[in-house]
Amino acid sequence: MKQLLRTESFPVYTLELERAETTCQSVDDIVAYFRARIEAHSYARFLAVFDHYAHTRSLAEGQIAEEIIAAKNLVFCFGLTLPDAYSLATRPRTIGIAETERGFVVTFIEAPMPVVNAAMEDWAKGLRDRD
Repeated sequence: MKQLLRTESFPVYTLELERAETTCQSVDDIVAYFRARIEAHSYARFLAVFDHYAHTRSLAEGQIAEEIIAAKNLVFCFGLTLPDAYSLATRPRTIGIAETERGFVVTFIEAPMPVVNAAMEDWAKGLRDRD
């Protein structure tokens, strides 16, 4: 097996929401919100929801930060390009959603295509739907 070092960096985008800033009341509400955006998109495809909290909690050696009370990953793919076999290592996309006592933390890795990244940013910013 070879190790390949690509020149791309993958910054993590983070949106922290207080409960009063969004009409979403749970991780599942946020998952449903993102899933609707993915399914309405012309080339994005929903793949799965992974309950990271339940998985980690089920492990004898699993550790979860004390402030996290729920955590899921929404897995999807834009699939607009497949420039080479190596790019499969960074696909599909995932949006992480953690719930804390204070609110929610939404995270995703920056996409290399600006149009894809812009869509994810717009979706995330749309969660802030209360003044």
